[in-house]
Amino acid sequence: MVSIVLASHGTFAEGIKMSGQMIFGPQENVAAVTLMPEMGPDDLRAKLLEAVAGFEDQDQVLFLVDLQGGTPWNQVSLLLGEEGHENWVAVGGLNLPMLVSAYGERMGAETAAEVAKAIYPEAKSGICIKPEELAPAEAAPASAAPAAAPAGAIPPGTVLGDGHIKIAHCRVDTRLLHGQVATAWTKAINPDRIIVVSDGVAHDELRKTMIVQAAPPGVKAHVIPIKKMIEVAKDPRFGATKAFLLFETPQDVLAAIEGGVDIKNVNIGSMAHSVGKVVVTNAIAMDEADVECLEALQAKGVTFDIRKVPADSPENFEAMMSKAKSELAAQAQA
Repeated sequence: MVSIVLASHGTFAEGIKMSGQMIFGPQENVAAVTLMPEMGPDDLRAKLLEAVAGFEDQDQVLFLVDLQGGTPWNQVSLLLGEEGHENWVAVGGLNLPMLVSAYGERMGAETAAEVAKAIYPEAKSGICIKPEELAPAEAAPASAAPAAAPAGAIPPGTVLGDGHIKIAHCRVDTRLLHGQVATAWTKAINPDRIIVVSDGVAHDELRKTMIVQAAPPGVKAHVIPIKKMIEVAKDPRFGATKAFLLFETPQDVLAAIEGGVDIKNVNIGSMAHSVGKVVVTNAIAMDEADVECLEALQAKGVTFDIRKVPADSPENFEAMMSKAKSELAAQAQA
């Protein structure tokens, strides 16, 4: 996998690295290198080389730098010109869409150059302005133009395949589409589409955009509300689609099933802790509502796969539920 160095003036590189992890999940072979006021160019160069020395792949390295012409950019440029660094590549103007795109692109890329070429359009399109009329005409976002009917749209009533969408995998994950999902699960499932089903995210343009950008190469990601997922499940035009469904909560899964979505098995990967919840595994926290919801799903014949990544051994669902009930009872008595 292509290695990535984030280089900046001050702690910007560290901050954007953390932001990228919040959206895409923890990343290996990524380092943040910062130029602080007390440092000189040689000090920064040493930190850059030290960062590369810690990577598994030191041949294919992508430098994402904050500002063209600044000291970090100049030092990276000097390194790129040295013998033995022919496969190192730098991109200036580091922003979050660029970083998220780089995380996704490097999964299917063999060289840093491939990743650099792929992320350039995403970095540029990530620049927008509100109100839209303040943007120059040539830079106005495409969304400001009247929406045209999609070319080659399949007429309603058309039956593809057997007329029933294929749900290859259904997962509950508070973080939705992140590194573990985009890499391990998508490779294991090999879906045509990733469908994030969430009323909240479907109406949050920033989160929606980030999720779409985080999709692994070759797989389209969509974010839709629960009502739309119910419609899709009944639409024969999706009969040839192999889908990977992602939900934030088991309550959303239950709502989808009650609406007619045919979900037989649910992989529970992550349920974040919040006030009132008890921790039952290193990735799952539950409250009374979660327990009741999972029991309702089980009563409908749903089976559960409790694990974060395909390589993990599944945890016992009944043991997890028993621990949750015990911890919640103890919490109520405290």
